[in-house]
Amino acid sequence: MSDEGLAIRMLHDRVLVDAESGSSERKSGGGILIPATVQMGRRLSWAKVVSIGPSVRSVEVDDRVLFDPEERAEVELNSKRYVLMRERDIHAVAAKRLDDAGTGLYL
Repeated sequence: MSDEGLAIRMLHDRVLVDAESGSSERKSGGGILIPATVQMGRRLSWAKVVSIGPSVRSVEVDDRVLFDPEERAEVELNSKRYVLMRERDIHAVAAKRLDDAGTGLYL
């Protein structure tokens, strides 16, 4: 369960995440502002894990995960939108606890 006190329990391999909404505008590596209206190719998104099901093995609550926003289902709880997905739909995990894993995170 998360620290937000959501009255929900995930089942099986489901993961509930809070997608980072932020600004729809982005900056390039050189500092150039890219407007939200620019069409880009397939782009993955980061989100914070809020709750996990009992069969989830690779992700923990408060981890940041990388996922494809086109493969998601949205749900509203306590007037806030969350994304519901299966563990297999997560492409990468970023967490401080992984620093000692030895393999590193190559993104």
